[in-house]
Amino acid sequence: MELKDKVIVITGAAGGIGKGLAERFAREGARIVCADLNLPEAQAVADAIKGKAIKCDVSSEDDIQALIEAVESTLGPIDLFCANAGILTLGGLEVPDEDWDRIWKINVMSHVWVARHLVPRMVERGHGYILTTASAAGLLNQPGAAPYGVTKHAAVGFAEWLSLTYGNQGIRVSVLCPQAVRSEMTRGHENSVAAIDGMLEPEDVAQACVEAIAEERFLVLPHPQVLDYMRLKTADYDRWLGGMRKLNQQFAGET
Repeated sequence: MELKDKVIVITGAAGGIGKGLAERFAREGARIVCADLNLPEAQAVADAIKGKAIKCDVSSEDDIQALIEAVESTLGPIDLFCANAGILTLGGLEVPDEDWDRIWKINVMSHVWVARHLVPRMVERGHGYILTTASAAGLLNQPGAAPYGVTKHAAVGFAEWLSLTYGNQGIRVSVLCPQAVRSEMTRGHENSVAAIDGMLEPEDVAQACVEAIAEERFLVLPHPQVLDYMRLKTADYDRWLGGMRKLNQQFAGET
């Protein structure tokens, strides 16, 4: 998919990966909608790239539906939707149900709601693209953060389901699975297990997305080491789990 002149919506666009995507896609000549709960910051990003900002709480299906309808009624059909917004919740068995509910809505159900209200439109048009921001934690896991690891696994699983279900109807899907990326989410966690292979800048992640979208490639791995870890996992699951236990012990004091 070529990005020039395409209508692209990015959630969580006020900072971090979302801001990096907005800036990079704008340089490709795309028309960008920056959606975020933090409207002033999203507006600042949009102003800098001559885009449009819309307030959106991705934990609300009504907000997501309104976002899609607002864009398609004013700018035209959405060519690429970047379901990027997400949160990190640390902890394990002690995490309260209300925190599980919140991260489930933001990290998983927001993707479901985007697809529910957008994919039928894309199918009718015969084309469309969805980029889901998950995490390497969705392919591997996340010591010290059960809600994050679980929801990112679910996000990857849903992206796979979208691709296998609608791929023959012109819908393309990519899933972004980086390790640590410099953002508000990783502030204070620079030495966490996610940064074991280095912390990337948002612009590096955005470049990886541009390349993957051009190739219409499903898996986007800005940290290429993640592919090796996946191969180790599938080759010998028990050995991989043993290694993850060691990582869990090593980083327990920092999670």
